[in-house]
Amino acid sequence: MIAGDGRTLAPVGRRLSEVTAHRRVGAYDVISCDDLDGPAPVPGQFYMLAAAERWGGAAGERPFLPRAFSVLRRQEDGTLDFLLEDVGPGTNRLCALRPGDGLWILGPLGNGFSPPREQRRPVLAGGGVGIAPLAILSDALQTTALLGFRDAPHAEGAELIEDAQVATDDGSVGHHGLVTELLRADLARDPHAEVYACGPPPMLEAVRALAEELDAPAQLALESGMACGFGACFGCVVPTRGGYVRLCVDGPVLDAASLETALIPGSGH
Repeated sequence: MIAGDGRTLAPVGRRLSEVTAHRRVGAYDVISCDDLDGPAPVPGQFYMLAAAERWGGAAGERPFLPRAFSVLRRQEDGTLDFLLEDVGPGTNRLCALRPGDGLWILGPLGNGFSPPREQRRPVLAGGGVGIAPLAILSDALQTTALLGFRDAPHAEGAELIEDAQVATDDGSVGHHGLVTELLRADLARDPHAEVYACGPPPMLEAVRALAEELDAPAQLALESGMACGFGACFGCVVPTRGGYVRLCVDGPVLDAASLETALIPGSGH
C-alpha cells in the first residue's frame, strides 16, 4: 500500500520472520531475513527489529525495546538485508542471530528518499553504518557514492555499494580525511547535484552546511531513539525550522534546508 506522500505503508502489527543468512563484512554484520509477503520498501525507510528469543538482558533478562534499522537491500525474492554493528547489548543480540533464528520485524516505516530535483545528478555521502540506506538507493539511481569510515576494517563496508570512493580517518584506505572533503571536491567539479546523506551527526551537519554554502539541495537520513516506530511514543522528536517533527513518521529523511543543524542531542548512527 502506498501513502499519499509516496511512502510504502507497513502492514498493521509486527510479523515473525526467519533469519536466512548471516555474514561478516569487515567490522559489520549483515543479516538477511525472509519477508515474502511484506511490501517493498522505499530507499531510506526503516524497520523495527527484535530477536524472537532471549530479547533482553541485565537482571531478570528484562526485555529490550526493538531497534530501528534502515533496510540495506531487498532481494527479488522478498528477502530483507540489514547492516548491523555490535555497539551495545541490543545490537549484540541481533548480531548473534544465525540462519533459522526468529526475528520480529515491523515495517517498512517512515518517509524515504525522494527523486532528485531539476534533473540533478545524485551524489551519495555515507558514514559508517549509515551507508545502509544508501546501498538500496544506489540500486535505484545511477549515482556517485562517497563513503567515510574510521579505519580499514570498517572500510570493508564499502563493498556493499559498487564503485564507491572511500575516505578513512586514519588514512588506511582511500582518501586520508573526511568524506565531506570528497563531497566538496565532487560538487566543485559539477555543482548541479542533489546530495543524499546518512551517517553520524557531525558528518550530517557538515553535509548540511556544505549544501547550504553551495546552494545544493540535500536529503539527510537522521536517527533518533525510537520505542515504537509509528509516532505514538514521541521518543524521536527533533527540531526543524518549522517546529518539532517525529522522525519515525515525518522522517527519517528530512530536507537539509528544513534544519538549523543536524547536531541534535540523542541522535546519530
